[in-house]
Amino acid sequence: MYTTVNEDGILNNYAAEPKVYYAEYPAIWEQRKYVLQGLFASLIVTTLVLIGFSVS
Repeated sequence: MYTTVNEDGILNNYAAEPKVYYAEYPAIWEQRKYVLQGLFASLIVTTLVLIGFSVS
């Protein structure tokens, strides 16, 4: 941890900064997985909306 002291004797603690890295472009199989997750989420939301309309 990085610590400084001001003129009144009060300590200021600073967290260690993590190293910066660039994200890599997802592979084909990861892209397909994201598409399937999106379709599944859309199906769940659509089902919940339809159930909500039918109940009200």
